[in-house]
Amino acid sequence: MIPHIYSETGRLKKVVLGSAALMGSTPTLEECYDAKSYESVQLGIYPQQSDVREEMTQFRDVLESHGVEVFRPTELDELNQVFARDICMAIGDRFIIPNIIEDRAEEVNGIQHVISQIHEDHIIELEEGVYVEGGDVMPWKGYLFVGYSPEDEFNKYKTARTNEKALNRLRSLFPSMKVRGFQLHKHDTDPREGVLHLDCCFQPIGTDQAIIYRGGFKHEADLDFLEHVFGNENLIDVDREEFYYMFPNVFSISTEVIVSNSSFTRLNSELRERGFMVEEIKYDEVSKMGGLLRCSTMPLIRLDQDK
Repeated sequence: MIPHIYSETGRLKKVVLGSAALMGSTPTLEECYDAKSYESVQLGIYPQQSDVREEMTQFRDVLESHGVEVFRPTELDELNQVFARDICMAIGDRFIIPNIIEDRAEEVNGIQHVISQIHEDHIIELEEGVYVEGGDVMPWKGYLFVGYSPEDEFNKYKTARTNEKALNRLRSLFPSMKVRGFQLHKHDTDPREGVLHLDCCFQPIGTDQAIIYRGGFKHEADLDFLEHVFGNENLIDVDREEFYYMFPNVFSISTEVIVSNSSFTRLNSELRERGFMVEEIKYDEVSKMGGLLRCSTMPLIRLDQDK
């Protein structure tokens, strides 16, 4: 297999969807590594394995109904494998195996059967000290958008997953792409104050639109840049509370079809008004762990994309 990922919305052909089959019991506060999970444990609402598994089965069924080949991780006992997006990533025709936080490093073992199908000449293992997670990386029409943290913040926050070394390494790996970094607000225990990954506050959809929570970005210049790229009329704004419930983290099967949480009433209506087909599934339990639909997927091949 040779990866083919040049955008967020080209027609999806092959994808890894995470698994909740053996995610185990509720973690302690000390074991939580994102703000939403921390809050869920604190409030006593951390989701049950059976509920998460049921939601992910719905997601799989929707993907397969659109002709997508869905790979699942090998199930590893007492390990949360829901958020496949972050542990590796396809960019262009390459498959990147990054360094990720120690809490999640074992998850890569669950997709070795997928990695073994990828042509070895197209696999890149990042060097020691270069940290990046897939939720921070978005190829889009010749750009590579990257959420990252400068070294002082990366060392301070557990929710800082992509460092400046990764931003620079991606520039050297993909010289034909315009790599653009974005700094995001970070907080380890308050999910309304901090942004875990870029895809929690921003995501391109369709051919020229995007969903955005402006409050997640540290620098006004980054918002100006996105307005320049997309046009203000093509940006769908979500407010702080909608960001908290992860409105930006929908998932595109194609430029026309978007999978969204059924509880996102306002957003789903706006998407339909803009001409999208919206596949609604219940995904509220998954959201209590700090990720949603894009977070649950690792696209391997998309077709008909702008390079």
